[in-house]
Amino acid sequence: MNETTGNETRDIILDVAEKLIYRNGIAATGMDLLVKTAGVSRKSIYRYFANKEDLVVAALKRRDERWMHWFSSEVDKAPTPAARLLNLFAVLKGWFASEGFRGCAFINTSGETGDPQDPVRQVAKMHKQKLLDYITRLCVDHGVEQPQVLARQVLILIDGAITLALVMGDHDAADQAQDVLKTLLAGQ
Repeated sequence: MNETTGNETRDIILDVAEKLIYRNGIAATGMDLLVKTAGVSRKSIYRYFANKEDLVVAALKRRDERWMHWFSSEVDKAPTPAARLLNLFAVLKGWFASEGFRGCAFINTSGETGDPQDPVRQVAKMHKQKLLDYITRLCVDHGVEQPQVLARQVLILIDGAITLALVMGDHDAADQAQDVLKTLLAGQ
């Protein structure tokens, strides 16, 4: 008999929750679907998470860590600070074309919550702040005069490109956002 440890069970639950929430949204991801898809009992879920909200928050935090690691690792493969800034959008374009792309999980789940203090919204805010901090570091490395200003502009370009890629099916939105960044960098 193949028994899983507590951590493995928790990881399975989080993996399944993250995938279902990303694909279907929070509201459409009920506990029955989680139980069926994860192949665990409802009791197992509640052993690790007090309620659905705790599970959603944990799954989103996990996605943040994994996505930020993936994204920064890919962007940082470019050889120079200027190339890394432009590579933000090359990496995004690849993501847009990947199977199962459903936009930004943090924008999507934020849209399902009305309260800015909701824990889900707070995780989304934390994710966007981490992304902004990363972009700011790239701007500093490039020697931008006002790195915080440019970083906020780049974040808007990123989120705009993600939205167009999802809503319009326009994977070239990443190229267009990169062109806008080139213009901004030329004005530095």
